[in-house]
Amino acid sequence: MRRREFISLLGGAAAAWPFVANAQSPPTPVIGYLSVRSPEDTANLLAAFRSGLAQSGFVEGQNTAIEYRWARGQYDQLPAMAAELVGRPVSLLATTGGEPAAFAASAATSIIPIVFTIGGDPVKEGLVASFSRPGGNATGITLLTSLLESKRFSLLRELVPPASTIAVLYNPKYSQSAQQLSDVRVAAGAIDMKIEVLQASTDGELDTAFEAISRGHFAALATIADPFFDTRSEKITALVARCAVPAMYHAREYVVAGGLMSYGIDFSEAYRQTGIYAGLILKGAKPADLPIMQATKFLMVINMKTARALGVKISDNLLSLADEVIE
Repeated sequence: MRRREFISLLGGAAAAWPFVANAQSPPTPVIGYLSVRSPEDTANLLAAFRSGLAQSGFVEGQNTAIEYRWARGQYDQLPAMAAELVGRPVSLLATTGGEPAAFAASAATSIIPIVFTIGGDPVKEGLVASFSRPGGNATGITLLTSLLESKRFSLLRELVPPASTIAVLYNPKYSQSAQQLSDVRVAAGAIDMKIEVLQASTDGELDTAFEAISRGHFAALATIADPFFDTRSEKITALVARCAVPAMYHAREYVVAGGLMSYGIDFSEAYRQTGIYAGLILKGAKPADLPIMQATKFLMVINMKTARALGVKISDNLLSLADEVIE
């Protein structure tokens, strides 16, 4: 072989080396993020999820990608969204916002790992085999939102006299609603409190429910935790303000927006833990071996500005229990 030909061949081989190296580098993992809610009402929670993911060394846009699907409170859209992500395919599915997203992901795949955040009991719901050893392809965090209705109801009870009637707003299309409503009825019966149940699963039904609340002159309102309500939190707090009725919510965001009082878990911390679990799985951990985590940090928030506007007396006991008081 002539020297000039050898140099030409050597140069061509060297030019090809980067392409060979690139072909052998591991592909960027893709997370399918399936949420019952919307990006507008979960910006802080999404930031917490990314923070947890980063703790395991995965940063969106650098060494991992995230495909987002938002149902915006429309539960019937979730199965198609889950199937689309599975078909992409993705490295794992992170489902947030409640049971509907977790159910949709579980129905779509038994192979791709799933990390969920739900409000109830994942064993009772059939998502995992046990808390300590989930088995299968799914694990995650339970936020306990569906299990705290009676506690919220008893706190609200301190605001109104025993003979008063409290309106209860719930979404019958939410998978946890039957148990939640049962818990509220038991709690109301235990303290001899009357309730009137109103339901809403669409914007139109929300308007109708609050028309009834406005006419009914209820002493207070208890909104049962529901992802659809979360996507309409600003609308709900505005309707409550128009009715001038004291209300109890499950999340701090409602109180920041002008609601009176909330009691529930620290959602940001729970979403951060979800991100941590997602990162561990991307590193090779198996969902079957990662125990179900339970929320341990609870927040009670009171908006004193709203209380004064409503003419509601907040007891010293409630103030002493509050983790945050908004003036």
